[in-house]
Amino acid sequence: MEDYEVTPDEKRKSRGEQIIKTFLSKQSPQRVDIAEVFAERCRENLELSPCKEIFSECRKAAHEYLSGAPFADYQNSMYFDRFLQWKMLERQPITKDTFRQYRVLGKGGFGEVCACQVRATGKMYACKKLEKKRIKKRKGESMALNEKQILEKVNSRFVVSLAYAYETKDALCLVLTIMNGGDLKFHIYNMGTPGFEKDRVQFYAAQICCGLEHLHRESIVYRQNLKCAHNQLMSFYFAAGHIRISDLGLAIKVPDGENIRGRVGTVGYMAPEVINNEKYAMSPDWWGLGCLVYEMTAGRLPFRARKERVKREEVERRVQEEEEEYNDKFTEDAKAICRMLLTKDPKQRLGCNVDRAVGVKAHSFFKNINFKRMEAGIVEPPFVPDPRAVYCKDVLDIEQFSTVKGVNLDQTDNDFYSKFATGSVSIPWQNEMIETECFRDLNVFGPQGTRPPDLDCNQPPEPPRRSLLDRIFRRHVSEQHSRAR
Repeated sequence: MEDYEVTPDEKRKSRGEQIIKTFLSKQSPQRVDIAEVFAERCRENLELSPCKEIFSECRKAAHEYLSGAPFADYQNSMYFDRFLQWKMLERQPITKDTFRQYRVLGKGGFGEVCACQVRATGKMYACKKLEKKRIKKRKGESMALNEKQILEKVNSRFVVSLAYAYETKDALCLVLTIMNGGDLKFHIYNMGTPGFEKDRVQFYAAQICCGLEHLHRESIVYRQNLKCAHNQLMSFYFAAGHIRISDLGLAIKVPDGENIRGRVGTVGYMAPEVINNEKYAMSPDWWGLGCLVYEMTAGRLPFRARKERVKREEVERRVQEEEEEYNDKFTEDAKAICRMLLTKDPKQRLGCNVDRAVGVKAHSFFKNINFKRMEAGIVEPPFVPDPRAVYCKDVLDIEQFSTVKGVNLDQTDNDFYSKFATGSVSIPWQNEMIETECFRDLNVFGPQGTRPPDLDCNQPPEPPRRSLLDRIFRRHVSEQHSRAR
């Protein structure tokens, strides 16, 4: 069914007919009995219009059936025992020794970001280190914990993933998706003429739109400046030509049915309602998307020229009072979506009405984007960064942090650290096990699918292997005893 939903429109009808013939026909040896009652209705709907929801009733029936007796059988099987083994492994304590640390990639407000590798699997990540004393000095505890909790809640291919959270003596560490293609700002301004061709603007804007939709689905407003700092804490960055939202330090969960207030962001990207310190919900994010579409197209911000020296108050006045100008790089569709996203009244802004992200996706600017296929990760990017190139500053060009003095850590700080250092995050950890083939190598059962010794409660556990150091020490002691005799 998932394959049907991401099939291109022109091929969807034939794919639907194939599914009906294989799984809903009485003559098929692969028929699904519980869904057979929906066969005729699915055929009729497929003839009328091969929409993506044709098999939704079949999916629901299958889920309801599997949640009953089959799930009870599963809980009494060796497969559930193996699942519990994996969960125990997932919950193993995480420390600095879990990783190999490599070069510094950049720096943020509370510390460095460096490349790291999980010793057990070889998976590469970016480790964002938040220095404990620096956090306390700047009273950044709530911001750090908020970012961590939001990152572990969101599971999206368009938002950076948090895989691990742990602490060392001096720092709190967030282990995140590593993106080695460089930041978006670098590609906008340093790869030839500033700005992108229309197909790239559409592609990146569509991926960011999906990321914002996933955040908003969790009632999270991003609020971050949609510029891209030139380090690993940037707002958007690349891997294999795809883009993800990062740096959720200013993101916040909006309580149901309420609005929030907060004058946060970067000059030139803040929405009028943020500048005016008015209450808002998700509206600043759609303004930010408008700024980004404009910047990717024109190679400059809508209310501030590149490298223009101008006071903050003047930029804020332009945002509130002036209309953006469009050059010949903008197609009619690009102009239209920018105008609708950069509408100063949030009540009239695209994305801020009842249709929300669906309305943004339906705009003619995205007419060439198949969002179902994009969300499935099967749309080829229009540009792929060179994997041999290094898209970050030289280590010597990254400024060092000064030592924090006059700050002492106490028990209340330890209570906060225990909330932060919670170890691995389930879905990213499970994906790591699959991607690195650890799951395939370790998920082995007995001959002809029988219960293996490690799942047999009647078998005594294997004695733990002694470390090399332990074996050398024991050999040394035994040699001493031999000489004594």
